[in-house]
Amino acid sequence: MSRSAHPAGPRYADVLPEGHYTAPPADLNVLDAHVWSRTVTRDADGVVTVAGLKATALAEEFGTPAYFLDEEDFRARCRAWRDAFGTEADVFYAGKAFLSRAIVRWIHEENLNLDVCSSGELLTALDAGMPAERIALHGNNKSTEEITRAVEAGVGRIVLDSFQEIARVAHIAERLGKRQRVLIRVTVGVEAHTHEFIATAHEDQKFGLALGGGQAAEAVRRALKLDGLELLGIHSHIGSQIFDTSGFEVAAHRVVGLLRQIRDEHGVELPEIDLGGGLGIAYTAEDDPREPHEIATALREIVTRECRAAGLTVPRLSVEPGRAIVGPTAFTLYEVGTVKELPGLRTYVSVDGGMSDNIRTALYDAEYSVALASRASTAEPMLARVVGKHCESGDIVVRDAFLPADTAPGDLLAVPATGAYCRSMASNYNHALRPPVVAVKDGAARVIVRRETEEDLLRLDVG
Repeated sequence: MSRSAHPAGPRYADVLPEGHYTAPPADLNVLDAHVWSRTVTRDADGVVTVAGLKATALAEEFGTPAYFLDEEDFRARCRAWRDAFGTEADVFYAGKAFLSRAIVRWIHEENLNLDVCSSGELLTALDAGMPAERIALHGNNKSTEEITRAVEAGVGRIVLDSFQEIARVAHIAERLGKRQRVLIRVTVGVEAHTHEFIATAHEDQKFGLALGGGQAAEAVRRALKLDGLELLGIHSHIGSQIFDTSGFEVAAHRVVGLLRQIRDEHGVELPEIDLGGGLGIAYTAEDDPREPHEIATALREIVTRECRAAGLTVPRLSVEPGRAIVGPTAFTLYEVGTVKELPGLRTYVSVDGGMSDNIRTALYDAEYSVALASRASTAEPMLARVVGKHCESGDIVVRDAFLPADTAPGDLLAVPATGAYCRSMASNYNHALRPPVVAVKDGAARVIVRRETEEDLLRLDVG
């Protein structure tokens, strides 16, 4: 099933050219449920609400910019993924999308596993009570300290990414008197239709060991010989923000081919395949992502068909949704500071955040939606570009959007689908203070990651 325009950018997918924008919607006050989290609506006064809380009240209490995360929606998406894949597969939440101790507790309570890719993410997971055996450690250049912490903690998987790492993990495990369970990450030569910086399965990139040229087969041979390693299976990840499972079909075919080669050469059938994550979400009304049950059915069918054709026992399947769970569950709330009309072109609407709280537009040409959140409006639509306050011409939050022509300083704007990679990739550019993450549920709001303060900023500056 084909999917529509790719919000990561126009370089690879069949998308509209840069600078294109569609006609304005019939009613700018309508919030597309396709894009917003499940409890977002407008109240009788036209104010955007989430979990029954007004955006205006949230801004007054927590300030702007701020991320507001719908806990009910997050948990529902965890359950949808868990139920779709059932007990015969493992669902790992990809922590790099957004991780905090509250998030760790939620995914633990909803019976998901967790992927981490740094010592800091691992520390957060363990500190929040995630059982180590349900954690997998990723990364293309894990340090000795990171590997040691993971092995000592007893993580359930370490995904090996290089020949050096195979030896490094084996040595550390043997020194600690342990046998570490591992997967080998392979690059299968599938380039997902996405932005070049987040297409990760083609061979000219930093991740994994290539199937071509026998690198992956040699990695397997080495891992099987080392007493400190228990090789469970093969890991593959073909990219991010993907709407179509055809790339997974090619990847599964090639991974199963490697499993068959391993059986024929070593007499071993590895029991696991991890097909990674990368499933897309709706950033705009034009995006059409698949539901978890559709994805689960498609991936199970692909792996089963390929294994039967190869004469292999169907291995246990793992997937790694991160963005697909947390991305749609949050929006960022901003206050408008200035409105600058460029006659015949567009109107620039400047907000009190920008690329320090959402780098994706500048980094990937990502597309977002935006809505006037503090009131309804009957004004005509104007073509706008929502920009930040940073000293950078590329400081764009929403490149092309329609907002009411009466949008003015003091208004609140909400940008949906900012749960993934916004707070995670936030920075202190121009010494900006990173915004808080506020969880909302059943008419209550609480900070789960507090706003940085000027004291935080200066504390690291030792003079």
